Amino acid sequence: MIKYGLYLIAVLVLISCQSNAEFTAADCRELGFIKTQLMCSNCEKLDDFGLETLKPHCKQCCTQDQQPAAQRTYAKAILEVCTCKFRAYPQIQAFIQSGRPAKFPNLQIKYVRGLDPIVKLLDASGKVQETLSITKWNTDTVEEFFETHLAKEGKEGKSSYSVVEDADDDDEDYLRTNRI
Repeated sequence: MIKYGLYLIAVLVLISCQSNAEFTAADCRELGFIKTQLMCSNCEKLDDFGLETLKPHCKQCCTQDQQPAAQRTYAKAILEVCTCKFRAYPQIQAFIQSGRPAKFPNLQIKYVRGLDPIVKLLDASGKVQETLSITKWNTDTVEEFFETHLAKEGKEGKSSYSVVEDADDDDEDYLRTNRI
């Protein structure tokens, strides 16, 4: 009888431990969830559809949400582009040549020979956090992106964005140096 009681207690402890642990991917699949694609914020929405009973299982199968991209801000951005590519990317040329960059004091425009337009997003220490290709973006999208993702600086109205030319010390003609 004592042996049976100990066995029953061991089974109950094992069941309670498993109920507090996260489910495996196979367990979640059996419950109808795809563990790698289920974000925990989606479990909160189950109440809206009268599916509260699924919420505990959903919480054990979900992946914690990262901070949404719309909330991430960066201390500084560098827009790098080659002026020779302006014909291919007139929307980027329009952004650069308009007064729009002046709205962003922590934006630097850097001309790099032969480079398609990219944006480098930096933290406060100047370390690159993300690099994005903006070849398919229109002028309004570029401006909206900087409004959303660049940290606002304390001095409003200050237009101190900078433009950096390609750093070539030699005066040689670029096309002449590429001749055979």
